[in-house]
Amino acid sequence: MADDSNLVSADELQMHLDDPSYRIVDCRFELADPGAGRRMYLESHIPGAVYADLDEDLASPISPDSGRHPLPDADAFAITLGGLGIGNTTNVIVYDAANGGLAARAWWLLRWLGHRQVQLLDGGFSQWIATGRPVAVGDEIPAVACFIARPRHDCVLTTAELSSNLDAIPQLRLIDARDAARFRGDVEPIDPVAGHIPGSTNLPFPVSLNSDGTWKPKADLEALWGAVLGEDRQATWAVMCGSGVTACHLALSAAEAGYREPRLYVGSWSEWIRDPERPIGLGDGSAGHPAAADLA
Repeated sequence: MADDSNLVSADELQMHLDDPSYRIVDCRFELADPGAGRRMYLESHIPGAVYADLDEDLASPISPDSGRHPLPDADAFAITLGGLGIGNTTNVIVYDAANGGLAARAWWLLRWLGHRQVQLLDGGFSQWIATGRPVAVGDEIPAVACFIARPRHDCVLTTAELSSNLDAIPQLRLIDARDAARFRGDVEPIDPVAGHIPGSTNLPFPVSLNSDGTWKPKADLEALWGAVLGEDRQATWAVMCGSGVTACHLALSAAEAGYREPRLYVGSWSEWIRDPERPIGLGDGSAGHPAAADLA
């Protein structure tokens, strides 16, 4: 696996369909119909792919204090990965329907556990189908592997840390990946409260994509993140979204541009609003990223 990109093209992936050192993971999912992803997988998927469910595999159970997709227990998730046929030396390719907004969660979780050999399929299953490539039907049962978790606790941002010093949130450079209308509080189609965390800024995750769901060239991503984060590629920052899923897309985008990976606020908006005493922001927020918007 090439170590200079977090993305892989359909051409590159097809060359490894029969390579036993690779494991392909289908992450398709629909929030409004949680069973739809597995049904789509069983009907048609990339040959050799196994299925990972966002609710069941890529998150732990919801608690009264958590967001919609809590961070899995590291050891439990390691067992899940082993069941998917992923060991510590496996090259992993993740994909979803198109834009990578869901598969990026799997990418981030693997890196959280210290596994760097993971890439996201550029354009997802839609691009695979559009270019006339082979598909398989039914379930795929891989041989169980052994995955040893080495969690990187420093890449996780918690609600306790955020709420303990509200005035310091702007210094964390916390970027919210939700669409602008949700961030402003104009609408909220998923969570019971609208708005954003005061001190955060907004950069909707599709900013890294072309209109067909494929990724923009690396030079464009470098220009985007230069406008957002500046020239210091090692500066610290953080990301969030509704439940710690599409925020991972921004993390991947910045990594692809050569920037330091952010801390992920896994609980995100859906966890922040669990406590009605936590402050809510409305409108455009403290700053926004007009220069980045010009590059979208």
